[in-house]
Amino acid sequence: MITVREYQQRDMAAAMGIWNEVVREGVAFPQVEELTKLEADDFFTSQTYTAVAEDSETGEVVGLYILHPNNVGRCGHIANTSYAVRLDKRGLHIGELLVKDSLVMGARLGFRLMQFNAVVAANVHALHLYERLGFTQLGRIPKGFLMKDGHYEDIILLYIEL
Repeated sequence: MITVREYQQRDMAAAMGIWNEVVREGVAFPQVEELTKLEADDFFTSQTYTAVAEDSETGEVVGLYILHPNNVGRCGHIANTSYAVRLDKRGLHIGELLVKDSLVMGARLGFRLMQFNAVVAANVHALHLYERLGFTQLGRIPKGFLMKDGHYEDIILLYIEL
């Protein structure tokens, strides 16, 4: 059984490994540089909220999300979230658990909306999930994401009221 809980310092190595898998793939996160051991815990604890998905039978961390304001001041009520699932655990609906938890947590933390700025158009599984959960597409930015292989993909902007 997979449970979602708040990130703790003891999760740092696993969370860093999962985050860096996505960065290395070069098809979803905008980051180019992987997190180092010196940066990882600060990165995860500096977010408004970081959660991990844990296999309750094995104790393994199999996914995570970071949640933070999308902007500041008068737009600070809009959250932004990034999700990562361990490569060998994809397709098991862990991402869906993470997204659902982030929507609840975002509302609990006082955010009124969640906005995704750059969902890569080729990430059809994520787009289908967001649509199924009630997100609205705001638009498309042509060639807004540089893929690892050097070509550009469109990015989709989405939002949902919390």
